[in-house]
Amino acid sequence: MKLTQHTVRLTLTEPLRISRSTMTARDAVRLTVEHDGLSGHGEAVTSVFYGLDTRTLQRLAARTGESLARFAGPETALHALRVGELLPPGTPAAVTAAAEAALLDLVGKRTATAVHRFLGSTVAPRAATARTISLTSPGRAAAQARALTDAGFSVIKIKAGDPDHESDLDRVRAVRAAAPSARLLLDPNGAWTVGQARRLLPRFADLGVEAVEQPVAPGDPEALARLAARSPLPVVADEDAVSYEDARRLAGRVHGINVKLAKCGGVHAALRIAALIEGSGTDLMLGCLTASTLGIAPAVHIADRARWTDLDGHLLLAHDPWTGIGGDDGFVHVTGHPGLGVRPRAEAGSWSEAS
Repeated sequence: MKLTQHTVRLTLTEPLRISRSTMTARDAVRLTVEHDGLSGHGEAVTSVFYGLDTRTLQRLAARTGESLARFAGPETALHALRVGELLPPGTPAAVTAAAEAALLDLVGKRTATAVHRFLGSTVAPRAATARTISLTSPGRAAAQARALTDAGFSVIKIKAGDPDHESDLDRVRAVRAAAPSARLLLDPNGAWTVGQARRLLPRFADLGVEAVEQPVAPGDPEALARLAARSPLPVVADEDAVSYEDARRLAGRVHGINVKLAKCGGVHAALRIAALIEGSGTDLMLGCLTASTLGIAPAVHIADRARWTDLDGHLLLAHDPWTGIGGDDGFVHVTGHPGLGVRPRAEAGSWSEAS
């Protein structure tokens, strides 16, 4: 097997402002695994929060290629990845997830099987995805919400964490008025203290917010669990729930866990967490980083497991170099095509197993 990599710049349609930063673009490193005339693809994106810059991802991709060269085929390499024998200890979860995606894509093409079937779903998943509104003015947020519901979105995620808490409340009020039937999620990205969260959550609950992600700063999961126990609306752990062990500590103590493949290590790691929390009173949320369709696609193949689906990273891009999972109408879905079922946008008129 041979691994090649290619880096592209993903530019957002408009800046995404959250409580801790504003993002206008990020790099994506595509991993392509070739074997017997077929290719499988996966993607890892840069992340300041997770300490992954472009050069680091490129170096780790090259090291992944060296590891893959030891295996006769993608099936054995995929098994080795699952049991922790493919990549060196300490490999970032985002790189592991990208390598797994490329191998799943390749194995699917070799066997003419869609990835979701490998993962136990007999019906192709289709899920309503949230669409994010960043920290912006109430008027702008209302206009965006109105346009989103007109397009078919039924779930809207509103970023919060403005130093002026009343501004956050005004933004949610404006969205609620513009989209009265939409399900609203709130995400302060850990901007509040516990005291602030206790004062604010009842006010957001009164506005019909369905759930809140990581309301307090990560690093103290016990404080998050105590907050969840008294919260008038569901609390979903995100930055405090990165690994399986994090999920184990919080299972049954928060209302949801936001699982992102780039932070847990791929679809099989995500399914382990889903199995762990099943029946505990903690529901699964599937989230993502801003990425192309290629980077989002693996999560779509397990979207039928989630109570909340937030897989809109590709919808924030000015130009998505891949296509195949939809989303513009408020729903992400997989097709019956082999592997991940995505292809470069230049090939939108045809499907090629070798692409």
